[in-house]
Amino acid sequence: MASCARGARIPHPFDPLEAGEIKVAVAVVREALGTVLFNAVALQEPRKADMVAWLGDRNGQPRPRRVADVVVIAPGGRVGEGLVDIDKGSLVGWEWKEGFQPIITVEELQAVEHIVRTDAAVIEQCEKSGISRDEMHKVYCDPWTIGVDERFGSTVRLQQALMYFRPGLDDCQYQYPLDFCPVYDAGQRRVVHIDVPEVRRPLRREPPLNYHPADVEVRGGYRTDLKPLEITQPEGVSFRLDGRELQWQNWRFHVGFGYREGIVLHDIAYNDGGTVRPIFYRLSLAEMVVPYGNPEHPHHRKHAFDLGEYGAGYLTNSLKAGCDCKGAIRYLDAAFPTRDGGVRTVANAICIHEEDAGLLFKHSDFRDDSAIATRARRLVVQHIFTAANYEYIVQWIFHQDGTIQPEIKLTGILNTYAINPDEDTHGWGTQVHPGVNAHNHQHLFCLRINPSVDGPRNTVVMVDAVPSDAPVGSAENPFGNAFGARRTVLATAGAAASDYAVSRTWDMCNRDRVHPYSGLPASYKLVSRDVPGLLPKPGSLVWKRAGFARHAVHVTKYRDDQLWPAGRHVPQTSGNTPVGLVDWIGDGSESVEDQDIVLWHTFGLNHFPSPEDFPIMPAESVTLLLRPRHFFTHNPVMDCPPSTSVTPSQAAAAAAAAAGMEKAD
Repeated sequence: MASCARGARIPHPFDPLEAGEIKVAVAVVREALGTVLFNAVALQEPRKADMVAWLGDRNGQPRPRRVADVVVIAPGGRVGEGLVDIDKGSLVGWEWKEGFQPIITVEELQAVEHIVRTDAAVIEQCEKSGISRDEMHKVYCDPWTIGVDERFGSTVRLQQALMYFRPGLDDCQYQYPLDFCPVYDAGQRRVVHIDVPEVRRPLRREPPLNYHPADVEVRGGYRTDLKPLEITQPEGVSFRLDGRELQWQNWRFHVGFGYREGIVLHDIAYNDGGTVRPIFYRLSLAEMVVPYGNPEHPHHRKHAFDLGEYGAGYLTNSLKAGCDCKGAIRYLDAAFPTRDGGVRTVANAICIHEEDAGLLFKHSDFRDDSAIATRARRLVVQHIFTAANYEYIVQWIFHQDGTIQPEIKLTGILNTYAINPDEDTHGWGTQVHPGVNAHNHQHLFCLRINPSVDGPRNTVVMVDAVPSDAPVGSAENPFGNAFGARRTVLATAGAAASDYAVSRTWDMCNRDRVHPYSGLPASYKLVSRDVPGLLPKPGSLVWKRAGFARHAVHVTKYRDDQLWPAGRHVPQTSGNTPVGLVDWIGDGSESVEDQDIVLWHTFGLNHFPSPEDFPIMPAESVTLLLRPRHFFTHNPVMDCPPSTSVTPSQAAAAAAAAAGMEKAD
């Protein structure tokens, strides 16, 4: 399918910047500042008050202006940021920052490998590892931001190079990790230090274990008992795209895309019997952190903030060679700046498609042959980004019953490190293949939810399933079987910091809209079970830098520019000074009752690697649900056409007719 083209259409205020708009912003900044390198040129989302007014009256209210948020690095390493009014072609604000490093671009990552290969000190370490000089073209590295290293500070822009060897071009480099780590200075474009372990681990040249077709054929070939599985939609899709505004079944929302968060969903509403009811103003995956659990220096630096340090949008895959989904698909492109001020377009950055989702509802009456069964379908909005070794498949799944299901699938390749024969991993990792040590790690994702359940005045209530306090034999609980839901209003930002417990959920409520039957407020419930706690200890580097991951849920009052919970500029932050979510919460006294609020939810998984994960991981999913509760007056999907429907009266009539035929015979 061709990607959606807007042509001369005026961009929706939530649309990401188009290529022409990026060029305007670049030209304005260059005219004002001269030669600079562009790390970000992206839409500054319209101020919410202006946007809500325009959404409510598109013809009567002024359209919010198109504004670009620009981040640059000037000669000498100076970091600057400001705003460009695209409509006016003017710079409307600028500030030079000190002590911060902006996001690492793809071009910066790509520059490191060649320089590392040709560095004399790196070549010397390779020789000590058993690699000859004429094999240096087989040496590879995954550049990561250095995270935090007290020896270098944050004024110098640094990357750490995780080193590997690749015997053949099609071999998996992660099977051949090297045991030293160069530190690369992006400003000087050279290696400034190499971390070398006390115990050396020379390269082990084991036979390659690969996952490409030729290697699979050598090991016995592909399975031959799979028959074709075809998914077709001969009449086309059931959804409609108007630019980036999507309508499917009763759902209405806007699909945006940013260099940092990837997919951003806005203005999410549901048509409830002719009344379009707002549910969420904005949804996004706002940050993630992947802390590794080996305490040996310099592995303590391995805790990747893949969104804040590199950008899920910047790292997104082009799905033009296949969307990894079947059926009729629609695509949306993404445009980003290059460092020199050009434009890079990612074709088919987002795919949108429908899937069969099994049964929507079913009931059979044991008394007769009456039954009803209705099949479900779901809408999937998806993008995939590759962060060095890992792939993250990010799906926003919309269900017909009003449920939204964010789901992330992890695949790709383990981050690996060298290990000597018979070396003890000390429990901090697993030898998944001879010479390959995969360290324990976590994948923790932070969801940013700005609810607008029937309007902006929302409150979060923590709900726990609890047995009755009354003892067995008491008048209140004579048989001891009473249990119910304990509802705790999270009244302030401090009190809202809460952790996962078994059977705990969180309701985002509009207490001004009480259900006529249940007497409870219209709500959307956060149901999340994949909620590991942050394992690095309080006071650790990760704990300080990833404040959002200290609890499963935080709640803050909405403010326009509080988008990214680890802070605006993440690379090389220390966490010693509160940034992002920790700073916004402050002393925790601010009220979040009946306010325009943001719920921040951290979820994910602990990964203790095993040989089944190597050399490429089967996809593992983490998911959660945002479910309507006390929102509809009845099951909202009874109008979905059934696959089978036999009522009791029809069953009785059929039985009577059959009995009559038997008598006639």
